[in-house]
Amino acid sequence: MLANRAFISHANRLVVKVGSSSLTEADGTLNRQMLTRLGESLATAHNHGQRLALVSSGAVAAGIGSLGFASRPADIAGAQAAAMVGQGRLMAAYSQVFSGRGIGIAQVLLTVDDMTRRRHYANARAALARLLDAGIIPIVNENDAVATHELTLGDNDWLAALTAHLISADALILLTDVDGLYTGPPGTPGAEPIAFVGDMSELADYNITGRGSTFGTGGMRTKVRAAHVATAFGIPTIITSAARLPEALAGEPVGTWFAATGSKARARDLWIAHAAPVHGRLVLDEGAVHAVTASRASLLAVGITSLTGDFEIGDAVDVIDHRGQPIARGLAGWSARELAGVIGHEHVGRPAIHADDLVLLRSPVK
Repeated sequence: MLANRAFISHANRLVVKVGSSSLTEADGTLNRQMLTRLGESLATAHNHGQRLALVSSGAVAAGIGSLGFASRPADIAGAQAAAMVGQGRLMAAYSQVFSGRGIGIAQVLLTVDDMTRRRHYANARAALARLLDAGIIPIVNENDAVATHELTLGDNDWLAALTAHLISADALILLTDVDGLYTGPPGTPGAEPIAFVGDMSELADYNITGRGSTFGTGGMRTKVRAAHVATAFGIPTIITSAARLPEALAGEPVGTWFAATGSKARARDLWIAHAAPVHGRLVLDEGAVHAVTASRASLLAVGITSLTGDFEIGDAVDVIDHRGQPIARGLAGWSARELAGVIGHEHVGRPAIHADDLVLLRSPVK
């Protein structure tokens, strides 16, 4: 199974994500030595013909020292101020590394709108494709300077998974400060490295920790979540340390390899399942659950037992079974007000959600 990693060395398109914990010193300033080593590894792969997008944290952390903060600000204004100072410094450092190797870079700052509004999503996809075709390395980050707590992508691991789909990447590499996923917090008695994950259910009994550093926002939990999203849409994922990126790019067995569990899906399906804002919930009876999951049929009003939320036609809604478990997400064919008047009725003219607008969130019913 681990032999599958070998294709990384000649994969056409890759997304690499590096976090604040790998790019900053203990005081929050940029670790320029690590940034240079990262750039050298990516430049080598680029000059061998691979096309890469780099999702890079570090903007907020790079601005912390100048503002006199001892750690990442907890308030939105403080984090945005640090991002405003740090983003320019971060890009200047990357520009120095890559320009010295004859490689152009582009700053790509995305917001939640770019991932949740279909037209924005399509525009971002087209722009990134144009950059890669031109031999430019996009350096992607969330636009922390304008994001709000209510409208934020949340962490760059999640953004990396979405970016991997945006560029139709062959693989995603998530870099951290530990060499892969362990059965427990690294360093604790009995914690052992996990080399291969074939299905996320294999991790159910393990203690996967959250935030990992003073200057970061993620942790191993967010990386596993990102791997779940990427692999479900056909993109294998590696979690390893930033120091071992050269080995990962060479296809060597480092870190944790998450095998792809799904097939390459339409960008629209990814948008529906993982990026579109959810405006309501539809609860189904057992017959409708079977029709949607096993037969991949459209959802009809007759199979809906109840609904919540205030949604319009085209809004994303969660589809729930009678036990409260999400089974799918889709785009409503009716407004909530209209649908409330016909749920449970047969011979309704149009589906509540058309099959083309439904994305399953779990395996089909056998």
